[in-house]
Amino acid sequence: MVVDYLGRQYVVELKIWRGERYNHEGETQIKEYLNYFNLDTGYMLSFNFNQKKETGVRRVSFEDKVLFEATV
Repeated sequence: MVVDYLGRQYVVELKIWRGERYNHEGETQIKEYLNYFNLDTGYMLSFNFNQKKETGVRRVSFEDKVLFEATV
């Protein structure tokens, strides 16, 4: 999803948590979107329905991009 707000663009990826491999694929996908829009920072929101999940926000350096990943 691309959000245009006050002349700026924000790339947000929404995912359902299905494990580390799937999460890595999501990071790769959002990196491609960031390259397309010539941006350095993106956001990923993962919905985790596991009972023993770890929620929160973390900052991740992914190659030459910065991702803020939130798990709820």
